[in-house]
Amino acid sequence: MFAQLFFALLVLLTVGLNTCAQVFLKWGSSQNFLNWYLVGGILTYGLSTVIYILVLSKFNLSIAYPVVIGLTVIATTIAGTFLLEEKLNSVSWIGVGLMITGICAIAFGKVY
Repeated sequence: MFAQLFFALLVLLTVGLNTCAQVFLKWGSSQNFLNWYLVGGILTYGLSTVIYILVLSKFNLSIAYPVVIGLTVIATTIAGTFLLEEKLNSVSWIGVGLMITGICAIAFGKVY
C-alpha cells in the first residue's frame, strides 16, 4: 500500500514539474533568447524526467505514459487559464472532462 501511494505521489510530482516547466517556458518565450524562465523551464523538465524514470521502474509504460501525459495536459490547461489568463471555451472544458474520464479508465482498468 505504501509503495503504491509513494509512486502515485511520484506521478503527481512528475505532472506538477512538467506543468511548471510549461508555464516557465511560456513566460520566457516573450523575452530575450536566454532568460531565467527558459533556464528554469529546462531544469524543471530535467528533474521531471528523472522522476518519471522512477515511475517507469514500477509501472507499465502503457499505463504510466497516458496517465502522466494526460494529467500534464489537464494541469497545463488549468495553469494556462489561471496563471497565464488564457481563455477557454466550453468545448475545451468538455475535452478536459473527457480526458479525465479516459485517464481514469486507463489507470483503474488495470485494477479490474
